[in-house]
Amino acid sequence: MKTKTLKKNKVNVVTLGCSKNIFDSEEMMAQLRANKYNVVHESDEGDASVVIINTCGFIENAKQESIDTILQWADAKANGMVDKVYVTGCLSERYKPDLEKEIPDVDEYFGTRDLPRLLKTLKADYKHELVGERLLTTPVHYAYFKIAEGCDRPCSFCAIPIMRGKHRSTPIEELVKRAESLAAKGTKELILIAQDLTYYGLDIYKKRELAELLRHLSDVKGIEWIRLHYAFPSGFPMDVLDVMRERDNICNYLDIPLQHASTRMLKAMRRGITREKTTELIREIRARVPGIAVRTTLISGYPGETEQDQAEMLEWVEEMRFDRLGVFTYSHEEDTHAFNFEDDVPAEVKSARAEAIMELQSGISFEGNLSKVGKTFKVMIDRAEGPNYVGRTEADSPEVDNEVLIPKTSGHARIGDFAEVKITSADPYDLHGEFV
Repeated sequence: MKTKTLKKNKVNVVTLGCSKNIFDSEEMMAQLRANKYNVVHESDEGDASVVIINTCGFIENAKQESIDTILQWADAKANGMVDKVYVTGCLSERYKPDLEKEIPDVDEYFGTRDLPRLLKTLKADYKHELVGERLLTTPVHYAYFKIAEGCDRPCSFCAIPIMRGKHRSTPIEELVKRAESLAAKGTKELILIAQDLTYYGLDIYKKRELAELLRHLSDVKGIEWIRLHYAFPSGFPMDVLDVMRERDNICNYLDIPLQHASTRMLKAMRRGITREKTTELIREIRARVPGIAVRTTLISGYPGETEQDQAEMLEWVEEMRFDRLGVFTYSHEEDTHAFNFEDDVPAEVKSARAEAIMELQSGISFEGNLSKVGKTFKVMIDRAEGPNYVGRTEADSPEVDNEVLIPKTSGHARIGDFAEVKITSADPYDLHGEFV
């Protein structure tokens, strides 16, 4: 039963999935705001007449969360709590006919490249002059910064090319303008994202130009940290490391998803690299940029994965001692190359293998954190929470990495500022410190 009056020009945008979806929602919200809509992000007020759900379709858990969210808002519509429900994003791009059949109460489904059509449905104009403008959902001092869309890689397990299309780089000059606009509004940290950062430029410049892009972004006044996410290991452009070493405002941090340690599994995954070459690459990265924090993600339970493959993974994680690491359990995705194989590793085995890797990584992370006790670091203050300020070092990205907890009793800080913090103690995934 409807309990309050709905505001006809108010839109609530709900975002699921990765940072690339957050970026897309922020662009959508800027367009809606320019069309005089009162737009909010994941509001609890319950007075928006329109809800737009930006879905994820990457792996099974993410798809289920998206479906559950769609059902929740379809029920809200049926009960008069909202007037219209629209669905966009990856799940909608991939499964639109099925969704229309199974959840018909949604007013309309849109794909990942349908923003102009979604706006038209809302009787709003797509304003080309606003391309790149965003209504940030993150704190203003950091922003996800998408430099390309889509992916040309042939990874056997991944459905992203199906949902996002071929790789399309955004020109350097346009990205510099976007960075300048963000910096003028108070953004200090750019978190570069794409399906594959290291492919940047091949489509429009006919060569890898991530290093050149970094030089230009590094020159933008007001940008103090630039962080790299989602770098593909095969064909990694080593000149990126030279720029990282030369420029103080490019973080000594690299997110490089490696997926597995077994050469047999890497070949099956169509990653274009072996364990030996991967190991050599990581060692070269660390040699060229001493002290760099390397984050990676791995997959447990790919079809045909054996106990020997798992043993290789554990041995390799111990050997490489990654600064940050996450594990996905394999998700059997339709229309991918791996869908041709039997999903033959039981779910409980996938989970047990992932847990074993994370237990090993917990000890590695703890040792790394203990080595920081007594040292002083530049920390970005993200928020105040209870008795503490919560911040991050150069080695940490928001949401996925370690945090630094600083008691408010040790001094005052402003959200979004940098502070010198001496580390006093450590947990496996967090640091504790005090202002210097």
